[in-house]
Amino acid sequence: MRQPADLEAAVKHLNAALVKCTLCPRLVAHREQVAREKKRAYRDWEYWGKPVPGFGDPRGRLLIVGLAPAAHGANRTGRMFTGDSSGDWLYEALYRYGFANQPHSRRRDDGLKLRDCYITAAARCAPPGNRPTAEELANCRRYLQAERQLLPNVKVVLVLGRIAHDAWLKAANLARPTFGHGRHYRMPDGSILLCSYHPSRQNTNTGRLTRRMWYGVFEKARKLLDD
Repeated sequence: MRQPADLEAAVKHLNAALVKCTLCPRLVAHREQVAREKKRAYRDWEYWGKPVPGFGDPRGRLLIVGLAPAAHGANRTGRMFTGDSSGDWLYEALYRYGFANQPHSRRRDDGLKLRDCYITAAARCAPPGNRPTAEELANCRRYLQAERQLLPNVKVVLVLGRIAHDAWLKAANLARPTFGHGRHYRMPDGSILLCSYHPSRQNTNTGRLTRRMWYGVFEKARKLLDD
């Protein structure tokens, strides 16, 4: 197993390479256009406008895989699930179940720390319509594969949505069990795959994903880690 200093240096090296990535011309053009034009509410922000690296405790046992940065969320702030409604749901739950030191995430320098948890995504650049193409997901797979090799203690992988589910299993070269909210599977590599709907407004505003359902996923994650 990597020593802590070596691990942090390796993750830092990976993320430094990631933020320079230009493999997907459509995503590069979109993320940079959004960063230039901005949203009216964020005119005073200097948008990140680059690929968004993973975030959290690289020695954590819980790995969360999202879909992609939101155009005016992580593409603006430069940190996963930071500055949008999905992040409000995620970090409040992480705080409630002991994985974060505070329930809100507004910007990269807001003091948020994760405990026993690392967050990544299937795609690292904000895609038009929140829908990366199959080719773009394939290009980003190398970063998920690298994180899988680097993060030494992952026991539970929580995938947020079907795209994240499929992306993680392709990166891990594992068989693909059926996606379903709240389902979990013990995988051949020793990890446990836990599935949830993504906390997007499309799901939370329509009631497809309720707070009770959402908290149930984290209760299960905590139980699986503590067993």
